[in-house]
Amino acid sequence: MPEQITISEASQHVNETVKIGVWLTDKRSSGKIAFLQLRDGTAFFQGVVRKNDVSEEVFQQAKELRQETSFWVVGEIHEDARSHFGYEIQVQDIEVIGDSEDYPITPKEHGIEFLLDHRHLWLRSRRPFAIMHIRNEVIRATYEFFNQEGFIKMDPPILTGSAPEGTTELFHIDYFDHDAYLSQSGQLYMEAGAMAFDKVFSFGPTFRAEKSKTRRHLTEFWMIEPEMAFMHQDESLVVQEKYVSYLITKIIENCEYDLKLLDRDPEDLRKFTKLPFPRISYDEAIDMLQKGGFDTKWGDDFGSPEETYLSDQFEQPVFVLNYPKSIKPFYMLPAADRDDVYVCADLLAPEGYGEIIGGSEREVDYDKLAKAIKDAGLNEEDYQWYLDLREYGSVPHSGFGMGLERFLTWICKSDHLRETIPFPRMLNRLQP
Repeated sequence: MPEQITISEASQHVNETVKIGVWLTDKRSSGKIAFLQLRDGTAFFQGVVRKNDVSEEVFQQAKELRQETSFWVVGEIHEDARSHFGYEIQVQDIEVIGDSEDYPITPKEHGIEFLLDHRHLWLRSRRPFAIMHIRNEVIRATYEFFNQEGFIKMDPPILTGSAPEGTTELFHIDYFDHDAYLSQSGQLYMEAGAMAFDKVFSFGPTFRAEKSKTRRHLTEFWMIEPEMAFMHQDESLVVQEKYVSYLITKIIENCEYDLKLLDRDPEDLRKFTKLPFPRISYDEAIDMLQKGGFDTKWGDDFGSPEETYLSDQFEQPVFVLNYPKSIKPFYMLPAADRDDVYVCADLLAPEGYGEIIGGSEREVDYDKLAKAIKDAGLNEEDYQWYLDLREYGSVPHSGFGMGLERFLTWICKSDHLRETIPFPRMLNRLQP
């Protein structure tokens, strides 16, 4: 009885006869030979069926297999230097498990909206396969990095009674006759955690009630949000760039096959691990944009064209420091030497992928924070617990948030943010 293995284990069984459970992704035949493109959830490779090496029944069966039919394949593993994977199987026998007819995602080109509407099936294809593997590696490496750096993970509530960044983009819920909202960010809770444990991080779902359907917006996404006590913004920037560099290093080390499937050269990514990342002020960014022909005034927020232009001036991710108060949330620390900007930074990814991290040093003065809450039009009573953090042993502290999908869009060179989420269109009919 041949040993049952996965495709990913093929390199350990060269010249051995094995059994693998697979699905057919595509096929072609030419006279006395059939080429089967196979997948099993761990990798993709080719099965070769030679008419002279199998029974007439098996060869005919191979020619009649339909896309996404599942079957057991028995054969001998050989090296195949021409393929991305490097190995193939010389088929000896086929046993069909589940037939498939009229599979909607054919090898021809399909539009992104069609593919997202069929996401439950599109996940089987090479590109989403590679992106999900890289996503998994980013998640694994995130826990590894923050554990090594002395952080502990905390889980903020998903249902909250207040908003960290204003109420205009919140999903409202009637919570037993009380107002509640799907979490916009776990940051405020992470600040409470930092006052207890020094360095903490959260990794969970966040929600924004934006009706935008652009390729750079999502209503549900995942955020990594560290918070660090006894830390100023310049020290936080060092943590941020170390984290990004660490993630890219681990992707290069552990996702070589997936990068090949995406035609993403690891050497193009390796240059983004060089530290430190460049830093420019918001004032300098405005000057660069105006010299570049943009009609951008001081006080304007940056959109995709502005962020792309700025990042194109550098070969690495770039920090833009100290944005105007008018375009940032209330909880940030004002600059000591001027009253119109906060001590904050956005990290812009190169290659036109825009902001991937936003962070700041936090306001630590009780009275100033209370005034900022009031000026933002928020109810101070809803934030009393947050103000308590400033009353009982307040210390300088800083933090940041990185959107998992934004980061993956850049690393995978994706044209659409929704490609990086496993199931982004399951509520398609409910979308605005």
